[in-house]
Amino acid sequence: KKEAEPTKKDQLSVKKLRVVLFALCSSTEQAAEHFRNPPRRIQRWLRRFQTFQEDNAAPASEGKYLSLEAEEKLAEWVLTQREQQLPVTEETLFQKATKIGRSLEGGFKISYEWAVRFMLRHHLSTHSRRAVALPLPKDVQGNAGAFIEFVQRQIHTQELPLSMIGAVDEISLFLDAEILGSDDRKENALQTVGNGEPWCDVVLAVLADGSVLPTLVFYRGHLRPPANVPECILLEAKEGGYADDEVMESWAARVWGKHTACHDGKGMLVLDCHRTHLSDEVLAVLSSSSTLPAVVPAGCSSKIQPLDVCIKRSVKNFLHKKWKEQAKEMADSTCDSDILLQLVLCWLAEALEVIGDSPELVQQSFLVASVLPGPDGAANSPRRNGDMQEELITSLEEQLKLGDEENLGKPSEFREESADPEILQQLFEDGEGGSDTESFYGFEEAELELMEI
Repeated sequence: KKEAEPTKKDQLSVKKLRVVLFALCSSTEQAAEHFRNPPRRIQRWLRRFQTFQEDNAAPASEGKYLSLEAEEKLAEWVLTQREQQLPVTEETLFQKATKIGRSLEGGFKISYEWAVRFMLRHHLSTHSRRAVALPLPKDVQGNAGAFIEFVQRQIHTQELPLSMIGAVDEISLFLDAEILGSDDRKENALQTVGNGEPWCDVVLAVLADGSVLPTLVFYRGHLRPPANVPECILLEAKEGGYADDEVMESWAARVWGKHTACHDGKGMLVLDCHRTHLSDEVLAVLSSSSTLPAVVPAGCSSKIQPLDVCIKRSVKNFLHKKWKEQAKEMADSTCDSDILLQLVLCWLAEALEVIGDSPELVQQSFLVASVLPGPDGAANSPRRNGDMQEELITSLEEQLKLGDEENLGKPSEFREESADPEILQQLFEDGEGGSDTESFYGFEEAELELMEI
C-alpha cells in the first residue's frame, strides 16, 4: 500500500523511518551510502522525530504489538546475530518479529516506527559508546550477572595473575569478489558482517596486564609467495578453507599454548559460547595449560567481553576506513584477493601497534567489562563503567584517526547526535504512539534509494 500523507509537517514518512532503521541496524555511514543521503540529514531526521514524538505521543492499541516478553526474545535474537557477525537487516528483523508474533490473538502490527522504537527501547543500536551501562534483556542480564560473579570469584580464589587472564574473539571479513573486480563501488566489497564462509578470520587476543598476544589470521585462498607478514601477525592460508573447529584449535595451540608455556600457574580465558570455541581439542589445550574457560553467555558480549568494550569495534572501523580510502584510489584499477590480503595485514598491524602501545587501554577494557573488580575490590557502577567505555573508545579512535577530523578531540556531547542512542531514548518514554503509514512491504527499491526528502 502507498504511504499515507503525514498529518503534520514534522512527522517522519515511512521512507525516512526506513533510513533511520537502517542506520540503527548497521551504521549512519552505511545508511548514508545505501540510500545516498548525507549522514547529517539522517541525524536531522532523528532530531525531527524526537520533536514529533514529544508533541504527538499516543498509547498503542492493545494486542497489536509484541508483549515485553516477546520483545525481549527478539532483542536476544538481535544480540546473538551480532555476536555471530550475521547481518541484522529490516528484512530479517521483520521476519523474526513476525515469527515471534504469530501466536498473538488478533494479529501483530509491524511498522517502521515500531521497529525504530523497538531498537532504541532495547538499546540495540550499534552506535552505543556506553553499551556496558545499558540493560540487557531480563534473562540475558541475569546470565551476565552470574558470569561476572563467577569470573571474579575464580580470579580471587585462584589468585590468578593478570598475565594469565586473557580474552579472545574473532573478526570475520567477508569479500564480494564480483564487486572487488568491478569498476564501481569497490568500497562495498569488504564487510565485517555477512552470510556464508568468511574470506578470512582475524583472531584477536589480549591479556588483563595490558599485553596483546600475536594475532592469528586465517586466509581462505591460495597464497602466492612471497607474503609479507608483519611480525605481530601469524598467517595461515588454505585454498579449501577451514573446518569449523580448525580456527580456534589452531589458535589455542599456536598462541595460547605458547603463551602459557612461558608462565607457571593457572589461567583463565574469556571466550564466547560458539560451539567451535568449545571443541574437545580446544578444551584439551586449555586443560593442559591449566586454563579455565570463562564462557560468555549468548547475547552478553557487548557488556562483558573485554574485546567488545572498545578494541574490536575500533579495529573493524579502522579496516573499513582504510579500505574505503584505498578503494577510491584504485577505482579504475584491478585488485585481486591476494593484493587485498596484503593490504589488510598491513592495516591490521598498524592498528595492533597502536593498541600494543596503549596497555592501560587494554587493562581498562577488562575492568569496564567487569571481568576484573574495581581497584578497591568493589564493582564500578554501570554509569561509571559507561563513562569509562566512552573514554576508551574516544581515545582509541583518536589514536587511529577515525571519524570526522572536526570531531576528533571534542567532548562527546559535541559529537554527532546519532552516536549514542541514549540521547534519543527519551523519544520513546511517553508511550507507544504509532503511525498508520507502516506497510513495510510494497515499496520498490528504486523508490527508496534515490530519494531526496
